Amino acid sequence: LVLQEKAQGIVLKVLTSFRSSEIEQAVSILDRNDSDLLMKYIYKGFEQPTENSSAILLQWHEKALAVGGPGSIVRVLTSRKTV
Repeated sequence: LVLQEKAQGIVLKVLTSFRSSEIEQAVSILDRNDSDLLMKYIYKGFEQPTENSSAILLQWHEKALAVGGPGSIVRVLTSRKTV
């Protein structure tokens, strides 16, 4: 559990360190599974917002949704495995 929380923190730190202009390029190279995993971390970040993280995560969400489609959201919300 502690390791999982550390991983979440690291991923959130990485996501929030991207410039807005870099997000689309980063997401464009992901396949469906990677996009779904990214979406899991985005939703986990929404659960525990930090200063300004929600605005950045919304940008990531928009780009990840463009790659994974609405099915990505459904797969994340119905998945038994969490991050």
